[in-house]
Amino acid sequence: MTESEDRLTTPATEHDEGSASSKESGPQAERDEAVAKRDIRWVFFGAQGLRAGWGVGLFVAAFAALVIALSPLLKHVLHYNPKAPMRPFTGIVSEGIDVLILLAVLWFMSAIEQRPILSYGYQGRARLVRLFAGMLWGFAAISALVLAMWGLGYARLDGTTLTAGPAIKYAILWGVMFFLVGVFEESMLRGYLQFTLTRGVGFWWGALLFSVLFGAMHGHNPGESPVGLFSAGAVGLVFCLSLWYTGSLWWAIGFHAAWDWGESYFYGTADSGLVTRGHLLREHSIGSILMSGGKTGPEGSLLIVPLLVVIAIVMVLWWGRKERSPFAGAGWRPVRRSIPESSST
Repeated sequence: MTESEDRLTTPATEHDEGSASSKESGPQAERDEAVAKRDIRWVFFGAQGLRAGWGVGLFVAAFAALVIALSPLLKHVLHYNPKAPMRPFTGIVSEGIDVLILLAVLWFMSAIEQRPILSYGYQGRARLVRLFAGMLWGFAAISALVLAMWGLGYARLDGTTLTAGPAIKYAILWGVMFFLVGVFEESMLRGYLQFTLTRGVGFWWGALLFSVLFGAMHGHNPGESPVGLFSAGAVGLVFCLSLWYTGSLWWAIGFHAAWDWGESYFYGTADSGLVTRGHLLREHSIGSILMSGGKTGPEGSLLIVPLLVVIAIVMVLWWGRKERSPFAGAGWRPVRRSIPESSST
């Protein structure tokens, strides 16, 4: 190559290299800027939207803020005394307010996460069927426990002192109140929090955590016992098992409401140490506290343990043979996909 040719080719080569460098620097700068933006958003959002930790923290903070702000007013209006027998009207108002606060927080979280509010445990098919099936199971379960205690000599049942009118009135009022209890407690722990933590750590880790918390929440009840706290947590796991198979809270809400109604109103027993005013029958504990439950009521009896084991086995045999869990693949590890609606009937 001659010197003149070299002088001609060299500038051209430098120009080409400069152009290539310019072409690379433009897209690279855009990529760097995108990465920077992604890093900021990555702290709060992942593939499933708002990260589980932020979601749980924000949910708890929003709920606590509303409760703290409204508590002085509610105590002044309701004159709530946890040691006094529960009155149905006071219970309905108190639980109704709790449900309204919870729904407000759920609406707030659904707006942030851009998800339907029903996605936090209220979706799936056959909702009414599941609700009423849960009610039947709940009343049958508490009846089996109380009658077993009675048959073994650990409880005595007295007849009713209510006439037909008051009996029907209290049955309806306590039914409404305990339905609100079921909606609130199931939605609070096994609704948004359970669904969100499943995305973060897996379904059963969340179930264990919130079942322990569910049991601990009963610790402030007067007359509660260690067996009662354990049984409350174990019942929470049974409710989680229904959520695992059905993908919704409806069965658990029905069971929860009917169990409490049967325990407090129909049989007139203590419910985790709490006693209602206006009940159909009256149960008295007799003998060993571990078997009779004492002041805790039937939930403080060790007889509840085999009952819950039988219920869990029947659930696994009934649902497990024909249903595929909507949470399949996310039992003990974080879910990497959207949780679909329950396909079961």
